[in-house]
Amino acid sequence: MNRKIPQSTVRRLSHYLRSLESFPKSEGTVSSEELAAWGQTTAAQVRKDLSHFGSFGKRGLGYQAGELSKSLRTLLGIDRSWKVALVGAGRIGLALYEYPAFRSRGYDCVAIFDSDPSKIGTAWGDQSICALEVFEEVIKERDVELVILAIPADSAQEVASRAVEAGVNGILNFAPIRLNVPAEVPVEDVNLVIELEALSFQITQRKQDV
Repeated sequence: MNRKIPQSTVRRLSHYLRSLESFPKSEGTVSSEELAAWGQTTAAQVRKDLSHFGSFGKRGLGYQAGELSKSLRTLLGIDRSWKVALVGAGRIGLALYEYPAFRSRGYDCVAIFDSDPSKIGTAWGDQSICALEVFEEVIKERDVELVILAIPADSAQEVASRAVEAGVNGILNFAPIRLNVPAEVPVEDVNLVIELEALSFQITQRKQDV
């Protein structure tokens, strides 16, 4: 698939999948109106989003919930497992490591790294925290595909570049910095301050409209 799919569409696919997974009759049908209500969008938007990937339902009959759920899992790449490395054994890193939805979605943390000597060698679950000095070696040995960066901005670019050189396929970045990596390695930035600013903006606008 060569055409660019809007990021907003991809995010809504995740909402649609979660809605389908809570659907009481997995073998029944679900309408675009129902998916829209669960995804807080419109039926027209649901149909437009799904049309990027082909034809899933029939006009007037809706979508087969089980089939659509399976298709969305394939589109989102969660019909398989992913080997993940976490860089940063701090509070954010620990929260991410213990987040149960990662494992249930097939994201398997196979390596943890940190630069703090007091943390290196300590255990998180069944993983022992590794030193960054052996980063590339471990990444290759354990066939890591995705890297999560939960480290300060001043070290994120160096680690990202090393991850690319080691052959990772994608990076989830919690550091407040725009990473410079090749276009073929996608990066998803998670900036909690920006998300909070978006929230406070909405609240401020609503108060002004009253």
